[in-house]
Amino acid sequence: MSLWLWSGFIAFIVLVLILDLGVLNRKSRVISLYEALAWTGLWVSLALAFNVGVYFIYEFHWLGMGLAAGNELDGKQAALQFFTGYLIEKSLSIDNIFVIALIFAYFQVPLQYQHRVLFWGIFGAIVLRGVMIVFGLALINTFAWITYVFGAFLIFTAVKMLLQRHDNLQPDKNPLIKLIKRLYPISDHYEGEKFFTRIDGKRAATPLLLTMLLIETADVIFAVDSIPAIIAITRDPFLVFTSNIFAILGLRSLYFALASVMNKLRYLKISLVFLLGFVGVKMLLAHHYAIPTSVSLAVILGILTIGVLASIIGGGRDTAALTSPLADEVERLVVLSVKGARRIVILITGITVLLIGIAMIVLPGPAIVVIPVGLAILATEFVWAKRLLTRFKDQANGFTTSAKQLLWGKKDNKIENRD
Repeated sequence: MSLWLWSGFIAFIVLVLILDLGVLNRKSRVISLYEALAWTGLWVSLALAFNVGVYFIYEFHWLGMGLAAGNELDGKQAALQFFTGYLIEKSLSIDNIFVIALIFAYFQVPLQYQHRVLFWGIFGAIVLRGVMIVFGLALINTFAWITYVFGAFLIFTAVKMLLQRHDNLQPDKNPLIKLIKRLYPISDHYEGEKFFTRIDGKRAATPLLLTMLLIETADVIFAVDSIPAIIAITRDPFLVFTSNIFAILGLRSLYFALASVMNKLRYLKISLVFLLGFVGVKMLLAHHYAIPTSVSLAVILGILTIGVLASIIGGGRDTAALTSPLADEVERLVVLSVKGARRIVILITGITVLLIGIAMIVLPGPAIVVIPVGLAILATEFVWAKRLLTRFKDQANGFTTSAKQLLWGKKDNKIENRD
């Protein structure tokens, strides 16, 4: 029965990706700082709303969720595990953002193409992480001792993160880049948002393709760290997958929100080192003393809070800080007109209501009422929403007309039978 829940969530992800690239960002454009902050807030809000849904799903065991043998979960436990896992994944994604920013700066990717590269990079990351989660859970459920391996690996990664800087990017040593260079000649300039072009009639790769491949590689490397970290919090496949995916979906907007100020987050990376170290210790102790999820959440929040506060009030700047790929565009990106602000508010409100309505197709709720409300809000500012709303109304009117004709036909038959 839980297959319906998995199918509903995957359908939601597919819909979001189609809406993102096919409707909202059909044309390449520059994402402003305020728009990035708005989208970041939207994704966090959706994750928290989903967390509430997790509570009810596991509390009442809808579709049999939370009843796995040896891993029974009630609503409170499931919600706490989802939130803790989401917080870990979101925090570790900040380190991923530093690397992405460095890659964009290295290849000097124009701002208007960065969003599209991130889209395809994250699309690939969702597929790859799904495979890695299945593999990781299968390993840990088959071999109990693998928790020690994961724990030791996380501690090793924490030490490596402490000693290693991000400013040693060497694309030419990346195996994927080497393979592409063997298969295709490389263009020395961008061809809009295209990944391939032609040189002397031959198919050639653009720098945009190299950028996307490096981002995919970086995400795989980070997934090797982050997936064991979340498995240390919960063994429930649905909670591992959904918390991971929600953190990834908000990665693009978080990048545009943080990339311009990342050189000021001096101590945040140190806090991530302690976070990974704590989770590694938690895995090493798993068979001897299970640290409660509530304690883990409190420790993780404390570590992140200290890192953020230290970055804000700490004196001086990093003498070798990373260069932001948005540094020269910050002034232009923070300019926000009244019309732009109105569009952002309408976009966030309308999309939120629309997604809630779509979720009600699977979960209890009046989806047939909520979906048109979301479209109506969006239709006040966006042409595509107005077209969808019109189509929705036409279909609803057609259905109503057919229902009336069917009803009147039955009444006529009853009158004839009486006669």
